[in-house]
Amino acid sequence: MEHDFSSYSGAAPVLNSESCYRALAAKDTRFDGVFFTGVKTTGIYCRPVCSVKTPRESSCLFFSTAAAAEAAGFRPCLRCRPELAPYALQQNLAYAVWQRIAAGALNGKDGECAVERLAAEVGLSSRQLRRVLLQHFGVTPIELAQTQRLLFAKKLLQETRLPMVDVAYAAGFGSVRRFNALFATRYGMAPTSIRRVVKAEEIGFGGLTLRLAYRPPFAWREILDYLAGRAIPGVEAIDRTQPSGSYARSVRCNGVAGWLRMTHLAPKHQLELEVAPALAPVLMPLLARVRSQFDLDANPTAIEAHLSQDPLLARQIDAVPGLRVPGAFDAFELAVRAVLGQQVSVAGATTLSGRLAARFGDAAEAPFANVTQHFPSAEKLASVPVADIAQIGLPKTRAETIQRLAQFSASGGLNLPPGAALGDAIAHLKTVRGIGDWTAHYIALRALRFPDAFPAGDMGLQKAAAMDASNTPSVARLSEKQLIARATGWSPWRGYAALMLWQSLR
Repeated sequence: MEHDFSSYSGAAPVLNSESCYRALAAKDTRFDGVFFTGVKTTGIYCRPVCSVKTPRESSCLFFSTAAAAEAAGFRPCLRCRPELAPYALQQNLAYAVWQRIAAGALNGKDGECAVERLAAEVGLSSRQLRRVLLQHFGVTPIELAQTQRLLFAKKLLQETRLPMVDVAYAAGFGSVRRFNALFATRYGMAPTSIRRVVKAEEIGFGGLTLRLAYRPPFAWREILDYLAGRAIPGVEAIDRTQPSGSYARSVRCNGVAGWLRMTHLAPKHQLELEVAPALAPVLMPLLARVRSQFDLDANPTAIEAHLSQDPLLARQIDAVPGLRVPGAFDAFELAVRAVLGQQVSVAGATTLSGRLAARFGDAAEAPFANVTQHFPSAEKLASVPVADIAQIGLPKTRAETIQRLAQFSASGGLNLPPGAALGDAIAHLKTVRGIGDWTAHYIALRALRFPDAFPAGDMGLQKAAAMDASNTPSVARLSEKQLIARATGWSPWRGYAALMLWQSLR
């Protein structure tokens, strides 16, 4: 398939060609996923970190998304694999809609009708939705969804042994014929031509193994330590017998149950994800959840450049570069964990969450001795009597909050519209009686992924923020009001500052 790129002018106008070319020539990992380079002489588009010889600047076009590059007629590089690139997410409506599409919101649906439904879900008309995506990405919702499906199918072809029919359906195509036709049209080759032979030793526990890239640095040991202290017994498990350690858990995604396991591939700047074969039909939304849980799309260089202007945070950044905000695979699970953590220690909340899972959760099948339970669903806990919930060792008022939270979540309370403001999210969460400002901010930070959420009422943060640059406390701890004032300059990444302060207490 041949294309004429000589007159194409569709590169995203927000990109500066000179700056992009400098980043491309330097193979700068900070820009991985921020833009893609279309090479007019080859018809291929690459990530900025591609190991091929840097093309001449006159041969390059720069795009803000892979979808825009493919809409211009370029096909993905088989060496750097654009589908591995971390996302360049921003806090706006267009990127929030993009996230839903990337997680499969339009998969297996009936074209324009699916767009109408997605538009209604996000509070727009279909015409407004198309205009928003065209303005930000240069492509329509259908074009964006097609690119995500093709890149995801390409990922499965190169990383798994899934049969072709399973690849097609896992990537969101309604039929194998449609998958083959679009793949050939876009990429000029048959899907089987890029299938990589997966070796037996790469299969591990018998699951599907996939790779997820991030922008370095990545403080894997620290994020694993954070999750280890809060892991729900029976649901999550940290294994430190391997050099880098691993994280495993039971999962339920779109009605499908299974397990997953995460390890770190530091030299490749990737995490390796292994999932149960039964989860193949829901891989797209599942990977979106995992990327969010491990904050893989953060840009640590940009975040740390801003926060390092404060000497206290600069010292912590020097000590632990690449610290991420650990998220949650399931928002309801994390919200319950936050309520259980009210006025008790981290260890105490962990014990209570394990009792809750053992008492009300379902049995899970996983190849890990310490993963035996699924966390109870919101629908199930919503119907459990308060007295039964209290039997795990909770005051009646706390048990009532858990039940109210379950009812709130079961009715869609944790599904905020794309582009929702932090203040609105906090106010919405606090409508659940028993959830105050600290709990709401903690849920917003870790479960709902608001990077500026900041639980200023946390005594640990107040204590850590009282230190000066030489690690000497000026006072025992700041007041909540003083901490909020101190944190003003940390916006829009106060959540990352919170993780740095908590880390400093270690």
